[in-house]
Amino acid sequence: MSGPAGATPHASSRAAVLDVIRAAGTISRVGLVKATGFTGATISTVVRRLIDDGLVLESGRAESTGGKRRVLLQLNQSSRFAVGVHLDHAGITYVLTNLGGSVVARMSRAGLGTDDPPVIMDRMATEVDALIDGAGIDRSRILGLGLVAPGPMNQSSGMRLSPPTMRHWEDYPLTRVLEDATRLPVVLDNDATAAALGEHWSGDVGGTSTFAALYMGTGIGSGLMVNGITYRGASGNAGEIGHICLDINGPLCWCGARGCTEILAGPGAVVAAARTDARLSRSAGLTESPERPRWLADFAAITRAALRGDGRAKDLLEDSARHLAVATRTLANVMDLEQLVLTGPSLAIAGSIYLPVVQEELNRSFFSRATHSITVRLSRSAATAPAIGAAALVLQSELVPLREGSRLPDNLGDAEPHGHPVSR
Repeated sequence: MSGPAGATPHASSRAAVLDVIRAAGTISRVGLVKATGFTGATISTVVRRLIDDGLVLESGRAESTGGKRRVLLQLNQSSRFAVGVHLDHAGITYVLTNLGGSVVARMSRAGLGTDDPPVIMDRMATEVDALIDGAGIDRSRILGLGLVAPGPMNQSSGMRLSPPTMRHWEDYPLTRVLEDATRLPVVLDNDATAAALGEHWSGDVGGTSTFAALYMGTGIGSGLMVNGITYRGASGNAGEIGHICLDINGPLCWCGARGCTEILAGPGAVVAAARTDARLSRSAGLTESPERPRWLADFAAITRAALRGDGRAKDLLEDSARHLAVATRTLANVMDLEQLVLTGPSLAIAGSIYLPVVQEELNRSFFSRATHSITVRLSRSAATAPAIGAAALVLQSELVPLREGSRLPDNLGDAEPHGHPVSR
């Protein structure tokens, strides 16, 4: 049972209340009691302290239901901010979001190139400062920085296995170095997982219990959300759809396996195939260099050619989409997905070609199609989704009480939620 009314609420009760207010938009104290299972005394204490800290505002009164009109609460979205950074060989994307997850500033800069990690870290620190200063935000209101990059990731040391062009980043202590350089707390994660979290945080997936963000940048991955909680797996690298085998005798992938989705369907595969066609190379204006940093530019050029009516360009993209759709069906069958969001820089470019192919494959052969369908849609922020999700990682540490699969303990005194997970 709940403890005495004067007991100090546990930190997780504060986070739970903040998360419910965020998700609701506006809600009364009575609504918070119903949504969280906390006592009225706990809600009163937590809300008072949140208002004192400037995190929550009273925003008017609800419609009368016959009694006294209830005071409504909402997040003070401009009270705190978070920085999100997506680190990729093709480019570095920065966003600054408010407490509600809305982007207030963003910028994109050159990718990693061949520079050593310390050089990139110094540049990133300078660019983070420019982002914050340009938005006119007091640094004391920045909760921290979320950094995401291609997986697989190690939460303490960073990249453990990476594409050949990023091998010099393996085991580089990203978190520690960036914290020292920016003077901000840093959280680290996989870019595809971050993209899924960003979609969830924005509210675009609604009440969907199981959804995936299918991510395609220079590589392919996916992020998974189950009942509003990010599913990361044992090491934080769940959802590596880019390394599902589609052809056991296929070409060797950089990960060490053969016939992976990424090597058959990724932007690099599309660009390589286009380069074998001299006419398409000329008409699309492909760059002379086949290096990975140019893949996205060349992939965009091929997409533009396809949209202009070039049949060969369209065939290459649709072949990629079919391979990706088959890998997606495997993921959908394993996870019994309800919704799939296409996101990432490459799908921001070519999503209109990929979406109908993926949707058709799932409509035709998803195992549970007789029970329920899967909604497939394009992200509204596909190009910056990983960076937005990176900022959401920081906000989550302030707003969301539960980690994957965990429950609040039963002995939290006044903060006890009566044995139930906090509603999201």
